[in-house]
Amino acid sequence: MRAEQARLDWDVPGLVAGGDEAGRGPLAGPVVAAAVILDPRQPIDGLADSKQLTALRRERLFEQICARALCCSIAQASVQEIDRLNILQATLLAMQRAVAGLRLPPAKVLVDGNRLPALPVRAEAVVGGDARVPAISAASILAKVHRDRWCQQVDADWPVYGFARHKGYGTAAHLAALQAHGACEHHR
Repeated sequence: MRAEQARLDWDVPGLVAGGDEAGRGPLAGPVVAAAVILDPRQPIDGLADSKQLTALRRERLFEQICARALCCSIAQASVQEIDRLNILQATLLAMQRAVAGLRLPPAKVLVDGNRLPALPVRAEAVVGGDARVPAISAASILAKVHRDRWCQQVDADWPVYGFARHKGYGTAAHLAALQAHGACEHHR
């Protein structure tokens, strides 16, 4: 059983959102961020770092998170924004968009990793937060499933690249496809 990160005496009262991203490492596609405010009255069993879950388990948890969370938001930064800003700045932009998209304003945002986007509320970076903080785990799952679904859709239009299999990462098969066919509009 995992516990929510301990609240410190000087923490602000109010709703706490978790935030995470998917798609920083791939060679193609947007970077996707999600923000989630969980409902403590409707706990979700099995939340964990999305990379530690099977695709089927992530899909099931995605539906539960959307149904039970107080609110959630998924946003992205495009390939063009990644190319213009760089992947880190585009990731922070996607996170800002995800937090701004929450229908309830959080008092604090816990973000996985060691970098924080500029936010209008208090925020804290939590290294390994996707495995330690349930709200960040939930955001990790939403971002990963959303991006994987994007890869499935793009694979239908660009099957020579195999996006459904490698999710845009630089696998040997993906690199071979790039060598044979060049980059498509979705490559960074």
